[in-house]
This record gives sequence, C-alpha cells and structure tokens, in this order.
Amino acid sequence: MTQHPRFGRYPAARHVIAHISDTHLLQGGARLGGRADTVSPLRRLVDQVSRLGTTLDVILVTGDVADLGEPDAYRIARESIEPLVEATGAQIVWVMGNHDERGPFRTGLLGEPAADTPVHHVVERDGLRIVSLDSTVPGYHHGDLDDASLEWLASVLERPAPSGTVLALHHAPIATPLALMDVLELRRQDDLADVVRGTDVRVILGGHLHYPTQGMFAGIPVSVAGATAYTMDLSAPPRELVGIDGGRSFSLVHLFEEHVVTSIVPVGEFPAVTSFGESFLAELEQLPDEGRIERFSRKRPW
Repeated sequence: MTQHPRFGRYPAARHVIAHISDTHLLQGGARLGGRADTVSPLRRLVDQVSRLGTTLDVILVTGDVADLGEPDAYRIARESIEPLVEATGAQIVWVMGNHDERGPFRTGLLGEPAADTPVHHVVERDGLRIVSLDSTVPGYHHGDLDDASLEWLASVLERPAPSGTVLALHHAPIATPLALMDVLELRRQDDLADVVRGTDVRVILGGHLHYPTQGMFAGIPVSVAGATAYTMDLSAPPRELVGIDGGRSFSLVHLFEEHVVTSIVPVGEFPAVTSFGESFLAELEQLPDEGRIERFSRKRPW
C-alpha cells in the first residue's frame, strides 16, 4: 500500500479495504424489478474506487452479487470489478449472499468446480487475514451457521494472524430497526459469539441490510456496507419495508495499528462544494507543525 503523509497523531492505516455489497446483478444487465439499474452504479463505484490507486489493499464484496444466481450476472460482476483489481493491485474477496447460488458463484467468481457445500475461504494480505464465512441457507433468505461451519471458523482462528483477522459474512450479527428484516437475520448468533470472542478478529464486515450501519458483537466492531442496487429507507413508516432507487454507497475500512475506522462513501456524481488539491498538500508538507496550524487551522475573517 502506498503511504501518504500524516500530519496528526495517528500514523497511516496499515490496511485499507473497499467494502462493497449487494450489487444484485441480473442476466444481461436487466433492471432489478424492471426499474433499478444495477450495472451503471457498479461501474460508477469502480470509477470512484480506482481513484484510490495503490492505497487500497483489499476489495471485499459481501454477498448478493447476483439477484437470481445467474451465471451471466457473475460474468458482469467479474468483468466490472477486475479492471479495478488491475488498477489498484488490491486482493479481491467474494462472499456468498442469500441471493447467490453456490454452484454458479464458485464457477463464475472463484474459478472452482460447482459444489453445494458452504463457500468458506481464507485470504491473507500483508499479514491481514480475511475470512469469508458462508452464512447462507440454500433455498432461503435468512442466515444460519451449521456445526461444521462454526468448527471450521474456530480452527482458522486458533492461530492469530500477524495483523489480525477480518471476518466477512453476508448476514452480519447486528440488530436492525427494520422489523421485517428480523425474520431474515442470522441464526445461532450466540454460538458464533462463543467462537469469535477473545480471538484476533478485529472487525466483522457484512451486507444484507441495504443500508450502512455499525454496531458491536461479542466485543468486536461490526460494519455493514450499504448496497449498490438500492437502499432501504429507514424513514419509512415503522411497519413498512421500502427500498428506494437512490442512496447507494460503499464503505472504506481503514485498519490502523490499534484502531479500525469505517467510512461511508456515496456512489454518484455530485458537484464539488470545496476542494484542496495536491499543490496544497505539498505546501503543508514543507511547513513545520505550527506553520501548518497557522496555514490551515486559523480562522480567516470574512
């Protein structure tokens, strides 16, 4: 990862993850529900993330890559995101979602033979371990973890990674104010908590909810990325579930030596209100600390 100058108390992040979720692509790029364009927002996202260049370490996609599990949807996902991998040098990690189908997911994204078993895998990047845990239940939209999956995760976490572990699963173990979504939450959360508590898991990253949110689970921060397909409207009446064609976003996860910070990035073209460019950064680099404070922190008269 390319390091950039830091002027405050915190050094640069050791690892940076672009966290994408819920693209819900359809065969041929068809519109979701006949309305929502899911391909253009993904391509716009790719353009935005590519600006980060080599500061990026991992591109993590936490499930519902396809809406119906169609092979062509995975082709679109791969062809859309592979240029981003080439541009940044980042490692791509795909996670199964409830709308995905294990066979086409494996063949289309992982280059593996089709199989119906859970799609668990581990990736390491410069000392950081990313564990992809398949929380899906074939034929259903809620999440669950069987004994074999929990035992597999426990065996992986027995050995700490040099820079810790990121646990990625579609059904994040987090509460939601959307009552109807409770039906589709992750089962056996207490058992999962027993496995991850006290391990080197630094953050749990998920999707499924279609809006960005954060919380805690077993003493571990949880961050859910917003969707690129559509967004759940949390301002809808309490007993309604409303998805809107807007509000798309992804997350950036910065892992510092002792801290994890997640930030929400809106997807779209918006007019700039203010901007400080490379020349201003170069100017600050030439100044001592007090000079930077005077140059950038002091209030100016109107």
